[in-house]
Amino acid sequence: MSGIAPSVLNALEALDPDARYSQVGGPKVQSSKGEIFYVKTGHSRNYDQWRGEAESLKAMYAAAPGICPRLIAFGEDAESKQRPYMISEYKQFTSLSSTSGKVLAKRMALELHEPKNSEAGAKGRFGFEWPTYCGVTRLENGWFDTWEEAYASLIRTLLDGLRQEGPTYSEICNLGDQVVTKVIPFLLNPARLKDVQPVILHGDLWSGNAGSLASGEPIIFDPASYYGHNEADLAIARIFGGFGVPFFAEYHNHRPKSPPVEEYDERVALYELFHYLNHTLFFGTSYASPSSSRMRRLLKFVEGKT
Repeated sequence: MSGIAPSVLNALEALDPDARYSQVGGPKVQSSKGEIFYVKTGHSRNYDQWRGEAESLKAMYAAAPGICPRLIAFGEDAESKQRPYMISEYKQFTSLSSTSGKVLAKRMALELHEPKNSEAGAKGRFGFEWPTYCGVTRLENGWFDTWEEAYASLIRTLLDGLRQEGPTYSEICNLGDQVVTKVIPFLLNPARLKDVQPVILHGDLWSGNAGSLASGEPIIFDPASYYGHNEADLAIARIFGGFGVPFFAEYHNHRPKSPPVEEYDERVALYELFHYLNHTLFFGTSYASPSSSRMRRLLKFVEGKT
């Protein structure tokens, strides 16, 4: 039992008071009955980030059980009321294989992104109840009646962050403002992008946040979830690799592209833009050029249509 924070131990003992628990290396805690848990404790500054992660895992697991580690408990130190802790299933995994990647694509299409599986959490709205963190970027989230409003809010958050960096990103911010006022209302307007229903998204699904279990089943983790358009969840997977063409083909075989299909590529560029802007914000100017090029392409497309 040594080394386990009292609040964590209390939470574990509430699961099974007859078991004994011991730390077995890093974040791993094992019960005397052989079950292994992933446990992390932190400082008060981690509270919102971990709460967002915990609520994300809970929502994803509810939509697609087993697609991510099951959240067991989230709370804070009973004495200080400041130090958060999070307990989930411990999963041993390797890199995502092509076979498990296709399984993941199918499960995302049929379960995670099935609107009926998100009805209880979304209640017809887009966004998320809790702030989440995509990398180090805090996303305030909140609830919105339309996907157009929700996505515009996400982009504005990043533009606000870039403005705080000073004049270095003034051009990007000017282009971004035009995307918010011209591109998003054009491509994501409910009258144009019809029948989009809110579904729970992972929010940061790149190859580093996915893996294969020994069983061959896929597992995804480290989410920054919100309820949004399913196609947005594929964006960062395209940017950084690890998800090949068969993954996207399998996904859309089970969940077809949203109409108008002829504007799919433009929506892909718009959804990728979030991640390019976010990487510009915390990695610097190397991501500024691809951010700008996508925005110019999108603005040119919309100008040609209006």
